[in-house]
Amino acid sequence: MKINTKYHGEIEVKSDDVLIFEHGIPGFGEEKQFVLLPLPENEWFHILQSVTTPELGFVVTDPFLFFKDYDFELDQASVELLDYPSEKEIQVLSILTVREVLNESTANLQAPIILNLANRKGKQVILTNTDYQTKHLIFAQPAGKKG
Repeated sequence: MKINTKYHGEIEVKSDDVLIFEHGIPGFGEEKQFVLLPLPENEWFHILQSVTTPELGFVVTDPFLFFKDYDFELDQASVELLDYPSEKEIQVLSILTVREVLNESTANLQAPIILNLANRKGKQVILTNTDYQTKHLIFAQPAGKKG
């Protein structure tokens, strides 16, 4: 099927590549179908693109690339909604706020996107009782430098 996208223009996607968010994404409850699109020449960042709304595309990344100690436990309701995926079937993504100065870009570690790759279901989980915030700098300042 053809979809219009925020960053890639009109593209062809396979229906098998569509991710289903049964409850949408917080703030975008009506948006139930997304595709994960690579950014050309960049293996760290992807676009989580709405299938139905061309203007809605989130820049996402694997948070473990930037935050080696990132760790959380999924609540039981999320595990059930995703149909009890095994650890190997899970992909975790963080939505980024990309700034003009790339070093000022942040990742939302408080609300990761969890994908069950086996059944293509997704959910954004809001972590509670955590020190994670919605804005963590993804590029740490080099030691001794002040920003």
